[in-house]
Amino acid sequence: VQLQASGGGLVQAGGSLRLSCAASGRVFSNKGVAWFRQAPGKEREFVAGISWNSRSTYYADSVKGRFAVSRDNMKKMVDLQMNSLKPEDTAVYYCAAGAYWSRTQSHEYDYWGQGTQVTVSS
Repeated sequence: VQLQASGGGLVQAGGSLRLSCAASGRVFSNKGVAWFRQAPGKEREFVAGISWNSRSTYYADSVKGRFAVSRDNMKKMVDLQMNSLKPEDTAVYYCAAGAYWSRTQSHEYDYWGQGTQVTVSS
């Protein structure tokens, strides 16, 4: 599975962005997918995850109620809708795929995209 994240950019606090993760490969539909982010000088942290069949989602407390993850297996896409953005959401966002979708440790995921920068100005 190869992943490519896109949709990042510069937005003012309170604004919204929608990130997309495009996948290639035949076995994407049975993989859990998660979004992680990494701010400068900080460790990579889990943001949100979605099960292979979209029946289950899981969010970090810091984004719960503001972010929403969704997927379309036919299009091999996973989106992260980010609303009410805060300056502390500024980071490089990565999508990852693997057997899990709610594990918060990055080493639990087998496939990674290249990351897309999100900058939230105050």
